[in-house]
Amino acid sequence: MSSKKKVITILGATGSIGQSTAHVIKGNKELYDVYAVTANTNAQKLAQTALELNAKIAVIADRSKETELKNALQDTNIQILSGAEHLNNVASHKADLVICAIMGFCGLRPLIKALEQGTNVAIANKEPLVAAGKYIIDLAKKTGAKILPVDSEHNAIFQVFENHNRDAIDKIILTASGGPFLKWNKHDIDNATPKQAIAHPNWDMGKKISVDSASMMNKALEVIEAHYLFNMPADKIDVLIHPQSTIHSMVSYVDGSILSQMGASDMCTPIAYALSYPERIDSFGKKLDLTKLSQLTFEQPDFERFPALKYAYKCIELGQVACITLNAANEVAVDCFLNNHIKFSGIMDCVSYAIETIYPDLPNELPKTVEEIENLDNIVRHKTIEYINASLLKE
Repeated sequence: MSSKKKVITILGATGSIGQSTAHVIKGNKELYDVYAVTANTNAQKLAQTALELNAKIAVIADRSKETELKNALQDTNIQILSGAEHLNNVASHKADLVICAIMGFCGLRPLIKALEQGTNVAIANKEPLVAAGKYIIDLAKKTGAKILPVDSEHNAIFQVFENHNRDAIDKIILTASGGPFLKWNKHDIDNATPKQAIAHPNWDMGKKISVDSASMMNKALEVIEAHYLFNMPADKIDVLIHPQSTIHSMVSYVDGSILSQMGASDMCTPIAYALSYPERIDSFGKKLDLTKLSQLTFEQPDFERFPALKYAYKCIELGQVACITLNAANEVAVDCFLNNHIKFSGIMDCVSYAIETIYPDLPNELPKTVEEIENLDNIVRHKTIEYINASLLKE
C-alpha cells in the first residue's frame, strides 16, 4: 500500500461495526490516522475507542453526555464536541474514507455531508440507501466519491461483480442465514419475544438489525440496497437461504459461472476490504477453515412466514417514496417491539399498513432534496405511530 497513511473518520464508533473497524485499524496502525470518532450516547466506550485509535476528535451526539466524555478524556489532547450538528461537521471534514456505521435513517445526513465533499464512504448501515438510494448514488457520481459497501452481502457482490462484463450478468444472489426463526412455525414466529428475536445464530449484531434479520426485513432492505448500489433491476436480484453464512453472496453470469465470496462470519473481513480497497490487508479477524466445513446448503425463502421480502420487490417497483415508507414504518415498529409495546407480528402489520394505506396518500414525485426525503420519512413515522396506538398496543 501507499506509504502515506489514510485518514479515517468513524461515524458510529461504539456499535458493532464501529468496534470491528477499530479492531482492524488497531492491527494496522501504520496504515491509518483516525481523524474523528462519533457515538450517540455511549460516552465511556467512545472515550476508550478515541484513546485506542489516537483520534483527534470525539463527538457525542447526546449533549447530556458531554461532561461524562470530558471526564473520561481529561488530560488528553482529544478535542471533545457534543450535539448532532457536529456529526455533520466531522463528516464534512476531508478524509480518505468515512465509515458510515450510524444505525438507521439518522445516518443519512452525515453520509450526505461526506459525499458532498467528494469523500469516499464505506456504508455499513443500509437504511439511508434504502430511503435515499437514487439521491445518494447521483450525488456520489457528481462529486466523484466512491461508495464502498461494508454490509457482508454487498461487499461480497462488490468483490465478484465484473463491471466490464455487466451485460453478461444473469443475476446477483444475496444469501441469508434465515435468522433465529428459520425453522419456526408462523404462530411461534408471530409471538416471539425480543430476547428470542435478537438471538442470531451466526452474527453478533445490534438489536435493531438482529430483529430485522429475524423478520427477514434485513434481507428485504438489502434487496433494495443492491438495486441502487449495483444498478440492477429487481428481477435480477435473488435471495437464497444459506444457514451456514459461509458464502456471503454470489453473482451469476450468462455462461453458467457463479462467482461467490466466502469467509468466516466476521465483519472484520468486509471492513478490512473497504479500508484497504483496492488492495488488501490483514483483517485480524476470524479466518475460514475449509477443512472444517461439513456442508453448504441453500433453499428458497418462505414468503408466507417471512413476508418482508415481497414488500422489498414491491417497493422497488413502486419507487423511492415506497422505499422511504417501508424503512420508516419498519424502524418505528422494531423500536416498539423491542420496548414490548407490540408483538413480533405487529412489525409486519405496520409495514403492510404503511405500504397499503400510508404510501398511496403521499406525494409520489421523486424527492429532490434531503429535506423532502426527511419530510416524507417523518410523515410515515407519525402515521405509523398513530396506527400502533389505535390498533396494536399490547394490553
